[in-house]
Amino acid sequence: MINAGLEGDDVTDDTHERAGASEDDRVELALDLLAALEHDDLSLAAVVDRIETVTTDPTLVRTVLDEAELRGIIERDADRIRLRRRAGGFVRFERQVVEREGDFDCQRCGASLSTGHFVQFESGELGPFGSSCVRKVLGRD
Repeated sequence: MINAGLEGDDVTDDTHERAGASEDDRVELALDLLAALEHDDLSLAAVVDRIETVTTDPTLVRTVLDEAELRGIIERDADRIRLRRRAGGFVRFERQVVEREGDFDCQRCGASLSTGHFVQFESGELGPFGSSCVRKVLGRD
């Protein structure tokens, strides 16, 4: 279990880096997230906001965007991103979002949480998020 509430850490990047995830792991996790978004079209800023739930490293963010385009997950048009639909690509909340009790900080907004929502992807787990942030990150709201 990843606890984003580590205080006193001098690490400047996100929970996944602190947990020892490699750059490749974080890229794959971000690609899985992009492939699961429930929007057809988003601003570049909105897509970067989602990627930053996995990594805040600007080089990795750019790598994720480049790789997503190469793999056909997204199409870029200036400051707009079109997501390409794949069969079964959306996150199934009943199966893929797991709730855990504990002391967490939301990976998106930083709020303190007693219940963390974690999204299970093939490449790994993303979270914790609050109930509204997990919906926002996945494009449900």
